[in-house]
Amino acid sequence: MISVVAALIWDCDRFLICQRPEHKTRGLLWEFAGGKVEPGETPQQALIRECREELAITVAVDTLFMELDYSYPDLTVHLMVYRAEIIEGIPQKLEHADIRWITPAQIDAYAFCPADTLILQKLRKA
Repeated sequence: MISVVAALIWDCDRFLICQRPEHKTRGLLWEFAGGKVEPGETPQQALIRECREELAITVAVDTLFMELDYSYPDLTVHLMVYRAEIIEGIPQKLEHADIRWITPAQIDAYAFCPADTLILQKLRKA
């Protein structure tokens, strides 16, 4: 099982989503910024590093929003989604095909990675 972190970053009533590059597994599906926790890192440290690498932003990691396990055909992930706030920078597409700010009402207009289904359900209710 691979430990993965994701950032739920809000800007007023909108949250940030990222589109996976076409050449990667689950290419062009939407997801939250984040990635794998490296050996020796805490989940919070991994999230700060991933947001810097993927979006050129510095985030302050807040509380855990949700935690779940999901099995894809090729891997199983333990996904930890943290509330996070941008404290420096403006999100840039360094690794993604696209990035967007959307409201919970707009979720159905985007094809997300299957592991995000429960997270999106919780966001719709919030």
